[in-house]
Amino acid sequence: MALTDKIYLKNHRQIASQLGTSIPKGAFKGATLDLVFTGDGLAEVDEATRDRLLDFAEDFLDCDCENAPYCGHPERKFVRYVLELRAQGMGPDAIVDVMGDDYMLYAYPGDVLSFLDSAVRTLEAVESLADVEGDREMEEKARDAKRALAG
Repeated sequence: MALTDKIYLKNHRQIASQLGTSIPKGAFKGATLDLVFTGDGLAEVDEATRDRLLDFAEDFLDCDCENAPYCGHPERKFVRYVLELRAQGMGPDAIVDVMGDDYMLYAYPGDVLSFLDSAVRTLEAVESLADVEGDREMEEKARDAKRALAG
């Protein structure tokens, strides 16, 4: 299961109440994107919530693809955001706190830790394959990225 499947709207019940309808907790679920991130949905929530949801939409849903926001780019952008937070030295708990502050999202720190561990293992595999292939540049890039994540 992808990390973005485990990212949830903070204050989900409050947002659903303000919208006057039921929505999934998952931030990247289609129905959530349809209801929350449309102009009509945003008009129904309080100003603080609206500001955070707009920040989320601007940072992750801004895509020119024909199928946006269902093209996969929002999920990839969010994964990059989490990896950048980790590269800044943040642990899973701090990453969860920051995503809550930035976008009113939450995740379980264990899910973030599992994702980061998987990312490190993937980079180790890339590093090993690059070594076997003699691609020193890729081997070095994978090693550097692995070090940034492993902290």
